[in-house]
Amino acid sequence: MKQERVFPRFVVTKKQEKNIKKGHPWIYADEIVESSEIEKNGCVVDVFGGKNNYLGSGFYSETSKIRIRLLGNNANEKYDDAFFQRKVKYALEYRYTVMQEDIKACRLIHGESDGLPGLTVDRYNNILVTQVESVGTEKNKDVIYQALLDELENHGEVIDGIYERNEGELRKKEGLKQYKGWYGEKHPSSCITEIVENGIKYEVDVENGQKTGFFLDQKYNRRQVARLAKGMRVLDCCTHTGSFALNAAKGGAVSVLAMDISESALEMAQKNAERNGLNLSFRQADVFEILPALKKEHAQFDFIVLDPPAFTKSRKTFHNARKGYQEINTEAMRLLSRGGYLASASCSHFMPKDEFRKMLCDAANEAGVSIRLIEERGAAPDHPVNPCIPETEYLKFFLLQII
Repeated sequence: MKQERVFPRFVVTKKQEKNIKKGHPWIYADEIVESSEIEKNGCVVDVFGGKNNYLGSGFYSETSKIRIRLLGNNANEKYDDAFFQRKVKYALEYRYTVMQEDIKACRLIHGESDGLPGLTVDRYNNILVTQVESVGTEKNKDVIYQALLDELENHGEVIDGIYERNEGELRKKEGLKQYKGWYGEKHPSSCITEIVENGIKYEVDVENGQKTGFFLDQKYNRRQVARLAKGMRVLDCCTHTGSFALNAAKGGAVSVLAMDISESALEMAQKNAERNGLNLSFRQADVFEILPALKKEHAQFDFIVLDPPAFTKSRKTFHNARKGYQEINTEAMRLLSRGGYLASASCSHFMPKDEFRKMLCDAANEAGVSIRLIEERGAAPDHPVNPCIPETEYLKFFLLQII
C-alpha cells in the first residue's frame, strides 16, 4: 500500500515548478502560492505544482528568503534518521573513491551537492569541522554527526572531536544563533592540528582559521602550480597560509615572494615554510598597491598567482568586483616576463566563468599583451559541482601564458 503523506503541503508557481524539474533545490518565499500551517520551523514539507503533481520534499525555513530547501523527490521517503544516515554514507563513499590518499584533509560533505542542504563538513586529520546554515539540517545534526563518526570508524579512521564553526551570516537568515565551539564532550585539548597536502605540512587552527580553518578546494590547483614552477621567479599574491607559495617552492622555483595584507596570515605562512624547510620571502601589502609598486621597482616575475578573497558576495556589487579583478590581473600581466605564467582565481559564484574569462581578455588588452589559455580548472572533486545548481560551481581557476 502506498504510504500516506503526513507532511505540510505547499504549492508553487509555474516558474518555480520548471526550476524544480530542472534540478534546482531552492524555493523562494515569493514563489509559493499556497501553504499549510506549519507547527515546527525546520520541518519537512511536501511541494506540489499547480496541477497537484508532487515535485519533492524539503526543509522549511520560516525566516529565510529561501523558504524551502529540497531533499528529494521520492513521494514514499520518510525523511527519517535512516535517510540522513544514507546521505552521509553516500557522501563518504564518493570521497573514498575520488580522494583516496587525500581523505585526511578533505571536504566530506558539500551541502546541496551531497543532498544535505546548508551543511559543510571538512576533515583536518583527527578533527571534523562543521558549518550548519539550514534550520532543518540543524535539527537533524545529531543524527548526521553520529553517522559521520560511524562511517569513518567503519573505514578504520579515528576522529578525536567535532568543532562547530556556526558563525556565518546565513544562520541569522535562518533564525539560528551564531557560535563556535566543540560539539559534545569528546574532543582534544587543542584546536590546532596538522595536515599534509601535496606532500606539504600545514598547521590548521580550526577555531581561528579562515572559514573552517583552511581552504581545501584549491589542493589540486596548487599541485598544478608546483608542476609549472621549476626554475621560475614566483610571486604569490594574497598568500594567506602560504599554500601556493609553498607548492611553488617545493616544485623547484628559484625564488618565491609571498604577499598578503594580513600580518597574522604572513606569520602563519612563515611558520608553514619553516615547518617544511622551504625558503620563501614575505612582504605585507595590499594586492592593489603592491603590483604597481613592484612595477616601479622594475621587478619581474616568471609566474604570478592571484587568489584573492571574494570581491563580490552579491549581484549588486558584481560590476565593482569585475573592475577589481581586471585591475589586479592587468597589473600582474605587466609584471610577467615574455612567456611568463599567470594563475588567476575567483571564489565567488556571483562571478560567472564566462565573465571571468572575458575579464582576463580585457586585462590582457589593457596590459598590451597576448595570452594563451593553458587550462581552466575548478575546485577539487571533494567539492563536487551539481550542474543543475550553478551556485555549487563557485571556484574559477585559470592558468595562462603571456605570449
